[in-house]
Amino acid sequence: MSLRIAIQMDPMETVDINADTTFAMAEAAESRGYQVWTYHPNDLSCLDGRLYAKARRTKVQRVPGTPALFEDYERLDLEDDVDVVLMRQDPPFDMAYITAAHLLELLKGKTLVLNDPEWVRSSPEKLFPLLFPGLLPETLITRNPDEIAAFREKHGDVIMKPLYGNGGAGVFKVNAKDSNYGSLLEMFTERNREPFIVQAFLKDVSKGDKRVILIDGEPAGAINRVPKEGEARSNLHVGGTAHPVDLTETDLEICRRIGPALKERGLVLVGIDVIGDKLTEINVTSPTGVQEMKRFTGIDAAQLFWDAVDRRLQSTR
Repeated sequence: MSLRIAIQMDPMETVDINADTTFAMAEAAESRGYQVWTYHPNDLSCLDGRLYAKARRTKVQRVPGTPALFEDYERLDLEDDVDVVLMRQDPPFDMAYITAAHLLELLKGKTLVLNDPEWVRSSPEKLFPLLFPGLLPETLITRNPDEIAAFREKHGDVIMKPLYGNGGAGVFKVNAKDSNYGSLLEMFTERNREPFIVQAFLKDVSKGDKRVILIDGEPAGAINRVPKEGEARSNLHVGGTAHPVDLTETDLEICRRIGPALKERGLVLVGIDVIGDKLTEINVTSPTGVQEMKRFTGIDAAQLFWDAVDRRLQSTR
């Protein structure tokens, strides 16, 4: 079937054609003959309970500096004019993000929205893993300095990071006797009202932080993100490098544990982070790694995603 796709995303003009997952998803959609429109979350409007987007028909192309060609803006009725909406803007996962999710929830039962905005809103990427005890490294979520002191006393080296951060921003490795600890604690408590995360440091991170891509709850493949020398963060945004890697039995067991919940929640494209044998995050907002995985393994998760979309649409028709 020929589908009409609206992608809610950050500006297509700024994407990296060799790395951006949303670009790959649009490219795969076009290869199937689907029509693609793109719009920014700021161009989403709700009038009397009906949702509209100021969008442009988009055709992506692998041309450096010009990743897409656009037609003129038009006002799309997201209930009548499209078959699928992709919620793909990058975090921060703030009130603007949550509000966009609330608005897109108005389409439930009318237009397929993926990942399901209700569950994107209710599955924060660092809190969602807490539903699967035993898979995480020892983890503390708090603002209480006494709790943090006791946790550091037990574990020595720890990782401190904001609860709703992304891309490796604000992630710190704190050594057992780190003289910067007091300043870091002040920074975390003064800049954010939320609790933050303290986790036992996993030495296996030097071997890489595995990004596993799941499609509709099933593992598709993985890449390994290795931090640059002297860096505790392996995110590609901060200098980590991608390498091929195989899924281990531990990886597959993690996927078996979490897969049914992902499928049930309509979280069709998900990227989980695994260090050693521990799950650290479940990324449901705009997970990345699809292009790197295709280069290393030949597995095209973007096409697998559209296969899953077709199945979901067929089951409701």
